[in-house]
Amino acid sequence: MRLTFCGAAGTVTGSKYLLEHDGKRVLVDCGLFQGLKQLRLRNWEPFPLHADKIDAVVLTHAHIDHSGYLPALARQGFCGPVFCTEATRDLCGLMLPDSGHLQEEDAFYANRHGFSKHQPALPLYTEQDARKTLKLFRPQALNEEFEPVPGVHVRFSLAGHILGAASVHVRWDGGSLLFSGDLGRNEDILMRPPEAPAAADYVVMESTYGDRLHEQEDPATAFAEVINRTAARGGVVVVPAFAVGRAQSLMYVIATLKQQGRIPDLPVFLNSPMAADTTEIYHKHRAQHRLTPDQCRMMCTSAKVINSVEESRKLNELRFPAVIISASGMATGGRVVHHLKAMAPDHRNTIVLAGYQAAGTRGAALAGAAKQIKIHGEYVPVRAQVVSLGSLSAHADREELLSWIGQLPKAPKQVFLTHGEPVAADSLRLAIEERHRWPCAVPEQMQAVELG
Repeated sequence: MRLTFCGAAGTVTGSKYLLEHDGKRVLVDCGLFQGLKQLRLRNWEPFPLHADKIDAVVLTHAHIDHSGYLPALARQGFCGPVFCTEATRDLCGLMLPDSGHLQEEDAFYANRHGFSKHQPALPLYTEQDARKTLKLFRPQALNEEFEPVPGVHVRFSLAGHILGAASVHVRWDGGSLLFSGDLGRNEDILMRPPEAPAAADYVVMESTYGDRLHEQEDPATAFAEVINRTAARGGVVVVPAFAVGRAQSLMYVIATLKQQGRIPDLPVFLNSPMAADTTEIYHKHRAQHRLTPDQCRMMCTSAKVINSVEESRKLNELRFPAVIISASGMATGGRVVHHLKAMAPDHRNTIVLAGYQAAGTRGAALAGAAKQIKIHGEYVPVRAQVVSLGSLSAHADREELLSWIGQLPKAPKQVFLTHGEPVAADSLRLAIEERHRWPCAVPEQMQAVELG
């Protein structure tokens, strides 16, 4: 078995791992690079291998940095099956067309206002491209083995993080390999904890928070304090939130705080039709999360869903306390960018960062106390308060990662750490080597290794 790290090596996004065995090729994850420009430019490069030579794709979960390159791969000629959990299929049915639509929208806006260096600006793929790709999906049950190509056996196990997120156990005649996927928290607000890992000869594990611990504060209390402070000065709370996972957690927390009388009954706007559709999928897959049917209904009705562009524009004119939850989570695109452009210059407002912010994103700039951020070709001053609530993160932190891998039934031959910035990955590498005495490495982009 040959493993090539085609993405998420030395960075957090662009997850892609190529497996080659007996003349067959399987791609595990097919994500977009996000953040720094030099990373985003990789999305426009042809895939290192001719797309029609890939026999199958296996997805760990639906987030765009793990699934969002699929329509581009299909445009290049990939037409094989895409294997994932049923919930991942359902979420990709929303997220991939939305990704294509946003790219078309951003290209149109750039061309209309003339701030792109490209003439004309083009989308990487369209909404229609994404919808065509969905026909390739072949959902599989958790904990039941299947064969994406002859001689390679795969099994999904629950990884927490978001609905449908799975670790991927790969077995072939002569060895085994475990991909952690993105691992969730042990005490997440919504999701059940990750299942213990199965024994494997080799492990590829994420390291997003490999050098950090999440705050021990109660996320509901911390969020309530932010809302109350902002409302007292007549401001608006703007939350860039991933439409899958964080948006639902925030809506549930807000509904609970209102029910308990811990925040005023101020209006809450969910400016992401996709996030609204996602909440309905929570009803369908209740075995994977902690909420009861009543709590699901409470979450789904806690915010007014904004559908039209005109309604979205009107939110920028709000002059009374409110909460706006809008994608994307790292403020890289979508409707939230327009809200930040309108709200960031006002000191009464608060911008809440509720998840990981990759280097080079507007979210990372805000987390780093930037005095201004670039939006649509111009610099916007940041006078609003910026608050990072790490306790709302959907990623396992350093100790949770170490705890998960420490449950392996036997020592692996080698651990590879991906999906992390260099410092985070290397910090976790050192911790694993010191704690378990297992060989551990941080691979580089396009590095290939032979697995015995």
